[in-house]
Amino acid sequence: MRKGRPVKPRPILRLIWAAHRLQFRMSGGRLGTRRAGAGLGTLFIETTSRRTGEPKRNPLFYLEDGAGLVVAASNAGADRDPAWWRNLQADPRASVLIEGRRRDVRARSATADEARRLWPRFDTALADYAAYRARASRSIAIVMLEPRSPET
Repeated sequence: MRKGRPVKPRPILRLIWAAHRLQFRMSGGRLGTRRAGAGLGTLFIETTSRRTGEPKRNPLFYLEDGAGLVVAASNAGADRDPAWWRNLQADPRASVLIEGRRRDVRARSATADEARRLWPRFDTALADYAAYRARASRSIAIVMLEPRSPET
């Protein structure tokens, strides 16, 4: 058993995520993406499935970093990268929705220096991130979402 803070069981997390998606959908994107404390907000990322080519939407916590946004590919501490991150590795173009506003972004993995600078901000905003890193046998990626024009 790995050390760290207890993590909610996956079925409970799935229920929370489903309720969050429903709240977002029912409000037309106006609810479910407001900022929480310590600078942490929620966005919905829209990627293209690497297997089917269909659009996929996932809620993620994010931090702002200059003109860009930053998310952690934590997958709640699972030993496998989340599907949305695998989709972005295949096609880094995506859109994010924040408070009903769409932004086109291009994703990339943070450099080692960027990750060292950003992990403390995630840990301060939500202690679960440290528990996720302690639990996972993989290195959890910090993903930089940089602004892009719709045609790129």
